[in-house]
Amino acid sequence: MAEGFKSGFVALIGRPNVGKSTLMNKFLGQKLAIMSEKPQTTRNKINGVLTGENYQVIFLDTPGIHKPKHKLGEYMVQVAYNALKEVDLILFLVEATEQEVGTGDRYILEQLQEIKTPVILVINKIDLVQKDAILPVIDAYTARKQFAEVVPVSAITGANLQALLDNILKYLPEGPKYYPDDIISDQPERFVMAELIREKVLELTRDEVPHSVAVDIEEVTARKNETVYVRAVVYVERESQKGIIVGKGGQMLKKVGAFARQDIENLLGSKVYLDLWVKVKKDWRNRANILQGFGYKLDT
Repeated sequence: MAEGFKSGFVALIGRPNVGKSTLMNKFLGQKLAIMSEKPQTTRNKINGVLTGENYQVIFLDTPGIHKPKHKLGEYMVQVAYNALKEVDLILFLVEATEQEVGTGDRYILEQLQEIKTPVILVINKIDLVQKDAILPVIDAYTARKQFAEVVPVSAITGANLQALLDNILKYLPEGPKYYPDDIISDQPERFVMAELIREKVLELTRDEVPHSVAVDIEEVTARKNETVYVRAVVYVERESQKGIIVGKGGQMLKKVGAFARQDIENLLGSKVYLDLWVKVKKDWRNRANILQGFGYKLDT
């Protein structure tokens, strides 16, 4: 390992849907965190690993900080706050399209006042505004808190991401290489597969199905013809939601399966047979035992 090798942990925080998952995926060059136009898409803290010649950055893509309405929401906010205690640097993402500091961002700023970790203000979605619209956003936020750096970017186009990476490395300590070069996440493949399927459900059903969707990978088996068999169950809270996901004549479920299979094949590097089912677990987001079964480890 080269002398002066830098490594560290970087948390991405912000309101739901400000582009945290998009930013991490763009850095990694591969889809790891799921993306959706719906808020509160990320439920677990997802570690993405970016390794360069003289650095290794471990990103923690946290759930969006919001006012929780059920036990799952409480878990998501708890995960986001816990991440702030574990890292060397925080990236606080806000939107270039909003010149006023909204209620959600004010709430996060209040939490950050108590944090001693350096915070970089990342103004995302600059591709959606004129350049002269960015300065008022910078002024609005820097009037409320002193940031280590302010970096405008577009996570979706990649604009200014190199400048953001350069600034991240300024605040990381010299340290070891925590993961091998070819690792981009410490999440098990089953977790990523479940997230990819959930993403397709959210994308294709749009506003018809709220965030009462969970995915459980029940079986992953390698078959003789070099195909990987994956059996997954999509859980919803009501029969009406099941009907929407299955669709007329099963067409919606077929579409979800076809798109998800492509992403899973890219993840595994092999052909995949995806066996997809839909089941109902009533009010699962408020039932701690079911949440833990789906991998949401709630603190007691």
